[in-house]
Amino acid sequence: MNLTDLLATADSQAWHQRLAQLTLAAGGVGFPSLLEQTLHALAGFDTVLINTYQGQHRPLLIHDNYPPERREQGIERYLSQAYLLDPFFKAVHDGLDRGAHRLRELAPDRFESSDYYHHYYRALGLSDEVGLFARVDAEVVVVVSLGFREDAPRLTRRGLQALRHVAPVLEVLLGEYWKWQGHRFQERMAEREPVEAAFDSFGQEALTAREREIVRLLLAGHSTKSAARELDISDGTVKVHRKHIYQRLNLSSQSQLFRLFLDHVALVSRQQGG
Repeated sequence: MNLTDLLATADSQAWHQRLAQLTLAAGGVGFPSLLEQTLHALAGFDTVLINTYQGQHRPLLIHDNYPPERREQGIERYLSQAYLLDPFFKAVHDGLDRGAHRLRELAPDRFESSDYYHHYYRALGLSDEVGLFARVDAEVVVVVSLGFREDAPRLTRRGLQALRHVAPVLEVLLGEYWKWQGHRFQERMAEREPVEAAFDSFGQEALTAREREIVRLLLAGHSTKSAARELDISDGTVKVHRKHIYQRLNLSSQSQLFRLFLDHVALVSRQQGG
C-alpha cells in the first residue's frame, strides 16, 4: 500500500482527527487526559503515569489513571522511594530523553530477580511497560509510562511499533504542553530536594565508596557479572565486596539489604521534609 492509499483509509481519517484534537489541546490543562485517550487507541494499555524528571530530584506526577485503592502501591510508594531503582529513572539520569522504550530493554540483567521488582513492580500486576520519553526543556524530561497487566491482552509487536512511530510527534506536543503549563509545576519541582542523597549516605559510616556503588547496582537488579561490567572490575572483586557489605551491615541476604535501604530512604525523606 502506497502513502496515498494509506492516508485514504477510514482508519487513517479517524487517527488524524484524533491527532488534530490533540494538537489543538497541546497548550491546555486537559492535554494529559486527551493524550491518555489517544494513546489507548493505539496500544490498549491498562495503566498510565506521566512524570517529569529533573536531574536527581524526586519525580513530579502530572497525570495518572490509578483508582484510589491502588494509589498507595502504584503512586505514593513510587514517588517516595521506589523511583530510585526504576530503570526509567536511571535511563533519564544516563541521558535518554526521546523515543519509545520497553522497560525490559532498559532494565539490568537480573531485574526480575531484584527486590524492587518483587516488592514494588510485581505488586502492581504488570507484565510489561513502555516509556515514551520527551525532553521538554534543558533540564526536564517527561516520561509517559504505559503499563500492561498480566491478566489483560499483551502489547503486540505492531502496537510497540506504532508507539515508536508516533513518539516524535508526541515529543513535540509534550514540549508545547510544557511551554504553556510547565510554570504550574516548576515551583513544586524546585521545592523537592533530591532523595539521591539516600544513596550517597547509605552505609556511609561502614562502607567504602566502591561498596556503595555495588549496593546501588545490586538493588537495581544487576547480577554479579553485570555489576562487574558496569564498574569495569572482575566478577570475583564484586563477590568480595558483596561479602564485605553483608558483614559490615550485619546482613545475611539481599532482601535484608533492600529493606534496610528503604528504611534509610524514609529517614532521609523525613529529615529533608523537616
